[in-house]
Amino acid sequence: MKWEQFLDRFGDLPLIEPAVVYAGQTNTTSLQAQLSRWVGTGRLIKLARGKYILADPYRRIDPPVEYLANKLVYPSYVSLERLLSWHGLIPEAVPVVTSVTTGRPSTYDTTLGTFTYRHIARRLFWGYESVTMHSTECAMALPEKALLDLFHFWRGAVTRARIEEMRFQNTDQLDAERLRAFAKRAGGRKLARSIEQFLVYCAKGLERSDLT
Repeated sequence: MKWEQFLDRFGDLPLIEPAVVYAGQTNTTSLQAQLSRWVGTGRLIKLARGKYILADPYRRIDPPVEYLANKLVYPSYVSLERLLSWHGLIPEAVPVVTSVTTGRPSTYDTTLGTFTYRHIARRLFWGYESVTMHSTECAMALPEKALLDLFHFWRGAVTRARIEEMRFQNTDQLDAERLRAFAKRAGGRKLARSIEQFLVYCAKGLERSDLT
């Protein structure tokens, strides 16, 4: 397949996977070698095994990194610090796209960014929604689930001091009842105590803001 043909057929895809390229083709070995050559010449970018994206200036669309995160490891959803930052719940920008998955923990360093995945049990793989970004669907944790995931992965007790270190903000957008319901669904005393500690912290913050 010539490059022009490849662009004509697959140029509008946000992510290119060999299964799509090989569909209906008889000589897949030759196509596989061609993909490798195009990576070598800088026309294609290999993000992970079997995951490619067109390089500039051939790329017609720029898929959001959240979409790519979903596709690099499946199943997964964006959560933790990246999601909290996206919602403005913590002040710092988080350049690493952090996700949770029922698969193995892994990290992918690519030219489009760093993607990190934390393993979570299947019984805790819920609490996310589909968000449309640039005409693509991205699996993103609800803010309450992202907070629960964060506390789940913290080692040791979730203390007031550790919560304060995160410098949470805009916490009024969180649903306290949903937080409690999520903690109950997840089970375990640690998460229940963590959420109550967090809600006390939020209430104290509101009291301080009322005085200013």
